[in-house]
Amino acid sequence: MPEAPDLEIVKDYLNDAALGREVVSARVLKPTVVRSLHGDFAEDLQGRRLERVERQGKFLLAAFGDTSLVVNPMLTGAFQHCPTSDKLFKRACFVISLDDGWDLRYLDQRQMGRVYYVGDESLDQVPNLAEQGPDVLDDVTLEEFEERLRPFYGEIKGILTRGRVLSGIGNAYVDEILFEAGIYPFRKKRDLSSDERRRLLAAAPTVVQWAMEELRPRVGSNIHRKIRDFLKVHNKGGEPCPRCGTAITQIGSNQRITSYCRRCQPGLLLRN
Repeated sequence: MPEAPDLEIVKDYLNDAALGREVVSARVLKPTVVRSLHGDFAEDLQGRRLERVERQGKFLLAAFGDTSLVVNPMLTGAFQHCPTSDKLFKRACFVISLDDGWDLRYLDQRQMGRVYYVGDESLDQVPNLAEQGPDVLDDVTLEEFEERLRPFYGEIKGILTRGRVLSGIGNAYVDEILFEAGIYPFRKKRDLSSDERRRLLAAAPTVVQWAMEELRPRVGSNIHRKIRDFLKVHNKGGEPCPRCGTAITQIGSNQRITSYCRRCQPGLLLRN
């Protein structure tokens, strides 16, 4: 699932490489993927110019005048920017051809992503867009963080991946943030000390900024690639912890994995 570091790189790249380009044509290859709240997607986009690309949590918003393409890539969605002559992947869901001979393509192997084409007046109709919490890179105070945590119960990892306390982080980077903060992912929120909550808030933007620095030179123009091999604990089960050398523990549940160090993030796993 693309998260804040991945989407920040995509956003910055498109703002540098495609801003101001006019849409020559658009094609929808997988009709079930695009939900249009502003007429026919392909027809209406033609002749519009890409004015800006923004990120809101785990959504990317591409503005074309008074309309926007709002994309939540979910598990397998990704944008590709390439010459129009490049081979079209089978997983391409729609293609936007620009006036410089390049395409902006949306790829989604499992078609799980949510794509909306909306007028500015309809942005509030995009599900879950407005319900996100402050962004992980925003300057969030400890008081605000604790206040946003207050309504939630249960394990801290599950709470953070909902995106209501901080937005932009998902299953992979929550593992990294919890490792950075030294907090066991299955700790109950009510058991976190004030110092642990403070460490958690500090770790979140630190990890995202670090990841962006790692990703930017490696991704380049290949913005459809998902690179995670540099992460310290996520999906590194059995490998030595980079901090203490203990083998990383990895647990799978509901098609998601949780990776952590038992020594650096001590805690007790209770199973029903």
